[in-house]
Amino acid sequence: MRHLIGLIVTLVLAMPLPLGIVMAQPRGKIPRLGLLDPSPQQRPAPCLPAFQQGLRNLGYVEGQNLLVDYRYAEGQPDRLPALAAELVGRGPDVLWLHGNPAAWAAKLATTTIPIVAAVLNEPVEEGLVTSLARPGGNLTGLELRSGEVVGKRLELLKVAVPMITQVAVLSESSEPATAAAPRALAQEAQALGVALQRVETGSPAAFEEVFTAMADSGAEALLIMESALFAAHRLPLLALALRHRLPTMAYGRHYAESGSLLSYGADPRELCQRSAVFVDKILKGTKPADLPIERPTFQLVVNLKTAQALGLTIAPTLLFQAHEVIR
Repeated sequence: MRHLIGLIVTLVLAMPLPLGIVMAQPRGKIPRLGLLDPSPQQRPAPCLPAFQQGLRNLGYVEGQNLLVDYRYAEGQPDRLPALAAELVGRGPDVLWLHGNPAAWAAKLATTTIPIVAAVLNEPVEEGLVTSLARPGGNLTGLELRSGEVVGKRLELLKVAVPMITQVAVLSESSEPATAAAPRALAQEAQALGVALQRVETGSPAAFEEVFTAMADSGAEALLIMESALFAAHRLPLLALALRHRLPTMAYGRHYAESGSLLSYGADPRELCQRSAVFVDKILKGTKPADLPIERPTFQLVVNLKTAQALGLTIAPTLLFQAHEVIR
């Protein structure tokens, strides 16, 4: 009998469990990511989709091996501090964001949770990090280096449209690093024989008013500064520029693809996709202070469709310099 009972127990233990009955298995902790996007949920800037693709390339699947808490500022920078505090309260392993205002909001919300900023503008000069090689603190990421190339953008715009003498410089009011651009460009503008008009806005609802002001002041071209708000609303922004016959220069390929005459600088989508690698390294144990801020390469893109719509002929020498020509 004893042997029979033992045999029965052995058979029962060896039998597969009925459907729906699962033995409890020890599971490792699923990492949690807090995601802070300055742009609207329904119309995010190109950065977020690129970052999500970067995560997928690294094998991360939301809900399976990565939990993600989303917060969107809906194009309202004043909402960023409260949203950052909400995310910190969720106890994420890493915070991800893009843009200086979001980075400042996150830094004020936590000094311990690692922060990866996909697109920063002059983070050392703005005081976000100690240095590029050794960021220090809990923030790292990638930068656009706008300050180094904004003068080059103005120069290329003048080469493309030699007759211009007055250029409007559009910046977002919540981006102090770019709002100061006209002053920083003064020397280059004088050398090129161009007068600058500083224009700021913080709301897409004001775009029409802003372009009317540009037209009234005699602007002949438009230099668009870095902004998550402008990136998210670049299609209506560039449509207004075309309606007002303003040749445009912006900072990323996504603008030229959307209708800007020119773009020169880093491609934010590449930076944002690359930022997933930073998140991955931190989740695997690397400290943000040990991850240097990465610098980008710069590319010139020319949109000949827009040139034709504006009745412009782009010099062959400029086309030869371009990394890409959209026909």
